[in-house]
Amino acid sequence: MSINKFKVLLKVVELGSLTQAAEVMGFTQSGVSHMISSLEDEFGFSLLIRNRSGAKLTTNGEEILKTIREILKWNEHLEQQVASIHGIELGTIHIGTFTSVGVHWLPGIIQDFQRDYPHIEIRLVEGDYREIEDWIAEGKIDCGFLSLPTSDTFDAIPLHQDPMLVLLPMEHPLSSEDSITLSQIENEPFIMPSKGSDYDVNRMLEKARIKPDIKYTLGDDYAIMAMVEKGLGISILPELVLRGQRRNIRLIELKEKSFRSLGIAVNSMREISPATKRFLNYVKSYPKL
Repeated sequence: MSINKFKVLLKVVELGSLTQAAEVMGFTQSGVSHMISSLEDEFGFSLLIRNRSGAKLTTNGEEILKTIREILKWNEHLEQQVASIHGIELGTIHIGTFTSVGVHWLPGIIQDFQRDYPHIEIRLVEGDYREIEDWIAEGKIDCGFLSLPTSDTFDAIPLHQDPMLVLLPMEHPLSSEDSITLSQIENEPFIMPSKGSDYDVNRMLEKARIKPDIKYTLGDDYAIMAMVEKGLGISILPELVLRGQRRNIRLIELKEKSFRSLGIAVNSMREISPATKRFLNYVKSYPKL
């Protein structure tokens, strides 16, 4: 069975279209269709359901998808090890990230990493904590930045303690305080990050046994800041999210010091590719985090 056929199948699944996969991979549409049909002949069952809306996996196709990802992962490992023996560092790393890390950490990390390892390609996928955990578990990405603790099945490297700060409108009665307690804001109208991005806030509120008066739930950190600025409520966000923002809001520390623990996680340290290992070691020792 051809590794290229597996790569084509994954690209079709990713894009949901034989035509788009052909364009991205530099094949003709008929060439992609032939490779998929060839795989189906070898397996003895259909892999894709094709219709006007595109292509998606059959039930049998879904069953073997994870194994195909594993085969491609280990093939990539082999190629990287062979190249390393020849003195060349190459490979592709798929990294899951979220906005604040993507804005404040990754540009510098990637710039320096690619200067030292120009033949290692980095591909970024952005999502929330839950999505990144799912992508790691499914083998869709090699590693992902997360708020810790994460799944017990992952191997994780702690990187940074990120303080949680209270966001208040400038005219709020507590805005002149240097620090406040969670109990002082328990009855305030609260703007909560949406599910998947709310782990850090929920952890600290549950620990303090505080039930906020949630008026709005938003998935965009910058939208939360804008709502606070207009006096529609208060919120709590990590310092890294707020870094460099020039909103007309007041940021106040909590007297009960609270942090989100940022780290990077993989399915298993024993199974990561040489390129991913290089990247993890690089991130771990990066001086600007």
